[in-house]
Amino acid sequence: MIEIKNIYKSFEHKSVLKNISKVFNQGETNLIIGRSGSGKTVLLKSIVGLHKIDKGQILYDQRDFTSMGQKLRKSLRQEMGMVFQGGALFDSLTVEENVRFPLDMFSNLSSIQKQKQVDYCLERVNIVNANKLSPSEISGGMKKRVAIARAIVLNPKYLFCDEPNSGLDPETSLVIDALIRSITIDLQITTIINTHDMNSVMEIGDNILFISEGEMCWEGNRKDILHSDNQKLQEFVFANKQYQKIRDDKMNE
Repeated sequence: MIEIKNIYKSFEHKSVLKNISKVFNQGETNLIIGRSGSGKTVLLKSIVGLHKIDKGQILYDQRDFTSMGQKLRKSLRQEMGMVFQGGALFDSLTVEENVRFPLDMFSNLSSIQKQKQVDYCLERVNIVNANKLSPSEISGGMKKRVAIARAIVLNPKYLFCDEPNSGLDPETSLVIDALIRSITIDLQITTIINTHDMNSVMEIGDNILFISEGEMCWEGNRKDILHSDNQKLQEFVFANKQYQKIRDDKMNE
């Protein structure tokens, strides 16, 4: 479980996050949604420590991340897995080497143990017969699955995904959504996903935080969204539905 309490963040005297509090539950897909510029990316980066918050608390299973020294923060970061927006695979490494990279950096496992863990994670994300391929030889959807395998190879307690469906077609996006959710449930990870994709929200939104102009405007689950009378939320949902329809029509042309 991750809990944030009264988070504030500003850049050059401009407030970006304003008094945001939220509990992100273990074993659930926790989504942060909002328009571009709403502050959701800044919030995600603040939670993982890439941005230093101005005020508030960030608690990882009751451990206060905001007051930790550098040594303890470094130790806690080894419990985190990250899936970046573009996948961020190393072009010079094979699929297998990309997944093994965190093990080489942060574990003391033997070569045999590393290989077993890499094989398990690739199998977990349904990647077969691609170990020796380079990222340039696989599809966008496969790259995202490899990125997920790399993110879970150290058996993290916490998984962070920044726009994991960016650049993917709707069908592949559904596959990635289902994969992240199944891993979250099976491994009982605390997963936080930053997204603007309403398909993802309606498919896997167990616990949703909607922010607008840096403020927390609504929280609930994917079923609650359909019955919410929050005007800003409904404007966001409606705009996204229009976008999804246009995109789907283009894909079918």
